[in-house]
Amino acid sequence: MGRRKTGVETGAETGRAAGAGALVRGGGFGRLCGAAAVSRFGDALRGTALPLLAYALTDSPLLISLVTACGFVPWLLFGLLGGAIADRVDQRRAMWAVDVLRGLLMTAFALAVALDRAGIGLLIALSFALTTLQTLFDNAATALLPAVVPREALGLANARLMTSQELAGRFLGGPLAPALIALGAALPFAADAATYFLAAALVASLRTGPPAARPAVAGRTLRHDIADGTRQLWRDRVLRAFCLSVALGNIGLGALVATLVVVVKKGLGAGDFGYAVVTTGYGTGMVLGGLLARRVIAAAGGGRTLLGAGVLQTVVLAGLGTLRSPAAAAVFLGLFGFASMVMNVLETTVVQQRSPAGMLGRISAAFRTVSVAGAPLGALLGGVVAGMCGPGSPPLLAAGLLALGTLVLTPVLQALDSTSSDSGQIPHTAC
Repeated sequence: MGRRKTGVETGAETGRAAGAGALVRGGGFGRLCGAAAVSRFGDALRGTALPLLAYALTDSPLLISLVTACGFVPWLLFGLLGGAIADRVDQRRAMWAVDVLRGLLMTAFALAVALDRAGIGLLIALSFALTTLQTLFDNAATALLPAVVPREALGLANARLMTSQELAGRFLGGPLAPALIALGAALPFAADAATYFLAAALVASLRTGPPAARPAVAGRTLRHDIADGTRQLWRDRVLRAFCLSVALGNIGLGALVATLVVVVKKGLGAGDFGYAVVTTGYGTGMVLGGLLARRVIAAAGGGRTLLGAGVLQTVVLAGLGTLRSPAAAAVFLGLFGFASMVMNVLETTVVQQRSPAGMLGRISAAFRTVSVAGAPLGALLGGVVAGMCGPGSPPLLAAGLLALGTLVLTPVLQALDSTSSDSGQIPHTAC
């Protein structure tokens, strides 16, 4: 790590990076990336329309936050199970089957909205059901990517995958949602259903490399598999610190995400279009973060990047809690999104690189379950705090918890620098 690189080594790394770029552009990755972008487009339509629908149904910040909170709870109940199943099954088939089922659920929900039969209870049930299915889908997708691209290209693949998702979601789906709502409250949800079916078709048709080695399951229970993944996560000091840090941050982010519509509409006095502008500002930062993540991490190293991103997130959220301008809020959330994307790219690739073959689904599931554990609590806490202290309080709460999460990472920052440099690529949730 401290040794100066020779010209031969530098040239070899450049060649590997160029080769990785060519590999990422071809075959199965293109279809997987397309499916992810299409699915995120639909998610953005639903993610914008659902809080607005909840806001129209009730003026209670607690009930609005409950819709988001119930979207996190399934990770606590089924996240570990989803990871164990993902390591046992054909991940590609699991993903497209889940998307077909989610498409059917969204079709039924769109019909309920069109018939004016959607109450706040149905919104809560929908959030719970979609996330329950997502526990299998996300773990399968994380485990599938190393079968689509070579190990040395994972950092590049993760950055491109996440950037394409943000482009589709923030610049297409998010801004389009208010226009569709104006034409009919059910339209965003019907469009979301269609994107699930299209994404399922793309995943079903993608080409992958040789299947990754799967654990022998004869005589093994799912409980045994889950315990193996959890132990492996805990034994790795880098993954353990990363997971605890994300868990703390997600308590704060749960509070922010669950009440963002209240923060923007009540605290900043913005309408539906203003809400879309603010969330699009966040997406702009995410896209820029995805485009520049490799350069940022290469220049600063994984450890310094995480420290800088954590400080930036804390500062901008503290500022967001005192703002009174939707335009300024969009800029602040853009900075927050930039730091978040860089951290996400680093986090995902580190998990993929440090997980033994055949255990990635279970380890990623354990990571997600622990890291998301505080999000439902944070969502409910955000609703309570917003009701008691005003709409500017959830961002301040989130800022304090993200600062604590950054402190948890400080003992392993040097080890993260080593992980990012060992692979020749840039290593890489929710909230």
